[in-house]
Amino acid sequence: MEGEKIKIHLADDHQVLIDGLLAVLRLEQKFEVVGFSLNGNALLERIQENKADVLIMDINMPERDGIEVLREFNEKGYPCKVIILSSYEDVKLIKEVLKLGAHGFLAKNCAGENIAEAIETVYKGEKYFSDSIRDKILGAFSGVKTEVAESTDKYFLGAIDSITDRELEILKLIAQECSGQEIGDRLGISKNTVESHRKNLIKKLKVKNSIGLVKLAMRYNLVN
Repeated sequence: MEGEKIKIHLADDHQVLIDGLLAVLRLEQKFEVVGFSLNGNALLERIQENKADVLIMDINMPERDGIEVLREFNEKGYPCKVIILSSYEDVKLIKEVLKLGAHGFLAKNCAGENIAEAIETVYKGEKYFSDSIRDKILGAFSGVKTEVAESTDKYFLGAIDSITDRELEILKLIAQECSGQEIGDRLGISKNTVESHRKNLIKKLKVKNSIGLVKLAMRYNLVN
């Protein structure tokens, strides 16, 4: 509903950080902080009561960490969007929280300046990553160390966590103009399996055909 505030819950084991975020968020009239928690168990108890739209959560918390909380969210079907706030920018950690349903990942060192944009983005159902996180995701996905263009496709970023290692292998071979049979021979799978993966890639990346897949592979340095 227009004019309705976005309800936010904060979770971090450092009261100083929570106080800092509260000070920033109170400057925005469109936000309402409905609660905060200093550990995972308190978070799971309170999030049901305050019906927050967006949860901003640290990974490392006492009693239950952010990973356990996300798993609980999946089991119980909590509807709020989750933004992970962390000092750790490990690619494996980023991929894990994305697979568990997180909508965004913010580095703590830039949380204050990006938090408002992140909240509005995930509230609309989109993914949000701070610049350093975005660079790490795309760098790991493409297998090269490269700067990410400002025009990076938001949907592509959001789809990264759903692409399997096998699909990435097939995407690279498609971009090298290998036929379905050639890809199957190289990877030890059937031509039909290759075609199934190709169709999944087209669906996930929202392109029309293999040409679209090749364009994306080239754009994001998946091939030389």
